[in-house]
Parts: sequence; C-alpha cells; structure tokens
Amino acid sequence: MDPIQVVIDTNVMVASFWSRRGASFALLQRLRDPGWRTNISATLILEYEMALKRDAVARGIPLWVAETILDTMVMAGNRRCIFFRWRPFLPDPKDDFVLELAVASGAPFIITYNCRDFEGAETFGIQAIRPSEFLRMLGVSYP
Repeated sequence: MDPIQVVIDTNVMVASFWSRRGASFALLQRLRDPGWRTNISATLILEYEMALKRDAVARGIPLWVAETILDTMVMAGNRRCIFFRWRPFLPDPKDDFVLELAVASGAPFIITYNCRDFEGAETFGIQAIRPSEFLRMLGVSYP
C-alpha cells in the first residue's frame, strides 16, 4: 500500500519544541514511518527554518537542535516543485503555498493546529487535521 501523503504546517513544527509529550513531537518522531510521507518545498523549508530558529532563540534551545530537525525534514520529505498558483485562495494568503504544496503532492491531509486557516482546502479534496487526529488515524498512541 502506498504511504499517505501529507504536508505539515509550520505551527506543528514549532509546537514540537514545546513538549516531548505532545502530538507534534510524537508525529515528528515517526517521520520514517512507512505508512505516511511528508512533503516539502523550498518555500516551506525556509519557513520552517525561520520559525524554528526564532523559537529556539526565544526558548534558549541551541540552534543545532533546529538545524537537526530541518535536516531530518529535508531527508525524510518528498521534495516537490510548485508550478502553479491559486493566490489568494485561503482566508490567510500566507498559507496558500502550503495548500499549493498539498495539491502538487496529492496529499489528502494538511497537518496543522490552525484548521480554520485552511477552510476551502476541501475544494481540492484536502482536509486540514490536527496532529493528534492524524496519529489516531495511524493507530498511534502517545503520552
């Protein structure tokens, strides 16, 4: 069976810094799970980098931790190029590139804590879900 394609929103990446017990951390711990694959683009990796490093500095976390997470995302993710745009489409135009990546990768899910930001994604057959919901779909329990 083919792995489920997903796109992970930046807020999930940042939330993984907050707690080792949360769904975001549990999700990132399973990046190599053969049942699913995350998809990345240059734009998304740059946004991850900016947000993770900003959060690392604010929380006193060494920058190498953020860089290690970024390296892991690049190695584990399917790299996609976006050759089209539907902007503006979402309520927050800054999220349009995430939707475009999901469409380009055929991902039925965007994993995010801000599901409302992706209202309208269902037009493309894409559902915005929280990390805990996705983990439940995979049959994964976490602390």
